[in-house]
Amino acid sequence: MASGAGPNAINKKTLVGNDVKVVDGKGHLLGRLASIVARQLLEGQKVVVVRCEAIAISGSLMRNKTKYAQFKKIRMNTNPGKGPYHFRSPARILWRTIRGMVPHTTTRGANALARLGVYEGIPEPYDKVKRVIVPDAVKVIRMRPDRRFCLLGALSKEVGWGHTDLVARLEAQRKVKEQAFYVEKKAKAIALDKAKASADLSKITPILEQYGY
Repeated sequence: MASGAGPNAINKKTLVGNDVKVVDGKGHLLGRLASIVARQLLEGQKVVVVRCEAIAISGSLMRNKTKYAQFKKIRMNTNPGKGPYHFRSPARILWRTIRGMVPHTTTRGANALARLGVYEGIPEPYDKVKRVIVPDAVKVIRMRPDRRFCLLGALSKEVGWGHTDLVARLEAQRKVKEQAFYVEKKAKAIALDKAKASADLSKITPILEQYGY
């Protein structure tokens, strides 16, 4: 189940290209990742974060559930329908965290949020795009191994997000396709190397050298 990036979001086609950074959220800390992504968005970079359900949060699951329960009590007394809204999906929780780190009520902040995409799992076309990590936000680097933590997907499931099994099933299907694609790509590369090694290029080599090849 994929979630969009909010009311100011641009579509997937706009977010695909060489100028887009696709960040694999697995193993990153929520706050550190959000702060770095927010800064990149304000500088004009388009960022897509996938696998938001695998983002880590410092503190035990029980502690984060208690904090979320306190957060849900925040409401508008006269008209609760006007907010604040308590998102439950991992992607929307990350989006709201990043929104709190940019001046989203200004034009600059709204444009920055429009350059953000957040998704559970890795939907198309981002499953075919090179993904990167953020070393300054990786849990194994920035957090002591004896500290407690929980996954954003586990917290979302506890507070009412009902698509955990669906995302897990879609991710399992994606990994099977990804492995088959890798095997096929590797076989093609080996065949190409063999063809180059066995080809007789003596006749066209002088011509290629004239043009700098």
